[in-house]
Amino acid sequence: MYDFYPNQIVVPFQYVPYYNIPCDTSSVKIPYPLVQNTFYPLNYVETVPISQKSSTVRGSWTPFSWVEKYAYAFAGPYNKAEVALTFDDGPDTLYTPQVLDKLKKHGVKATFFLLGENAERYPKVVERIVNEGHIVGNHTYNHPNLIKVGDKQYHEQVLNTEKILQKLTGYSPKFFRPPYGIINENQVKWATEQNFMIIQWSVDTLDWKGLNAKEVTNKVLGNAFPGSILLQHTAPGGNLQGSVDALDRFIPDLTSNGARFVTLPKMFNTSKQRL
Repeated sequence: MYDFYPNQIVVPFQYVPYYNIPCDTSSVKIPYPLVQNTFYPLNYVETVPISQKSSTVRGSWTPFSWVEKYAYAFAGPYNKAEVALTFDDGPDTLYTPQVLDKLKKHGVKATFFLLGENAERYPKVVERIVNEGHIVGNHTYNHPNLIKVGDKQYHEQVLNTEKILQKLTGYSPKFFRPPYGIINENQVKWATEQNFMIIQWSVDTLDWKGLNAKEVTNKVLGNAFPGSILLQHTAPGGNLQGSVDALDRFIPDLTSNGARFVTLPKMFNTSKQRL
């Protein structure tokens, strides 16, 4: 087992508040380090407004008052034991194929938010992603900070990438993730009007920092809850081997505790393509 979390986890998929997760100290010498994620308090389920605790609710509760006006989400429905794996900044020829091998091994489908420039550079990897049943999302052409560009450049970043991905995948991706997670309300409004769905994340693995498999695993298991959208990367360059290797650790662990790994269209009951 791994050093930093207990052998038997009472998973948040059973709505146990994170601060009450027990630690089996017989095999773990240090306390289970709960890494609180950026967007949700530790008692996430308890904070969801009563009016939203309904099976008909979209389930994308966030602390921002304007979010519910748009197709914009940080997480999926809290009342389903589902988790979505997402990978940003690819494709590449080193980490993306390894990730695809791991996902095939565990029978898991994921969503890949691709950069247009990398899709152009590695079209065969994009084709493999699609052929193996994964979903492709739009992550702009070359990863700009969108709030620092004008409307024309913003639209070009999204729509030009869509053309590239449509040619390689056979569909125009519905799901869009802004680089760095940074986007303003007017940009969200435009994307929603174009029938994109903007997807952020609820669990950041920080794998881009070159964390090892144990550290990435710990961040996932310390933060996952029903409806979690996990953020990892398959970018060219950098050290993402720990992120790749962590898949062999946290996928079986979460699955054994009742989590179901789903793609974003499944999580949000919508099409993969922008219609």
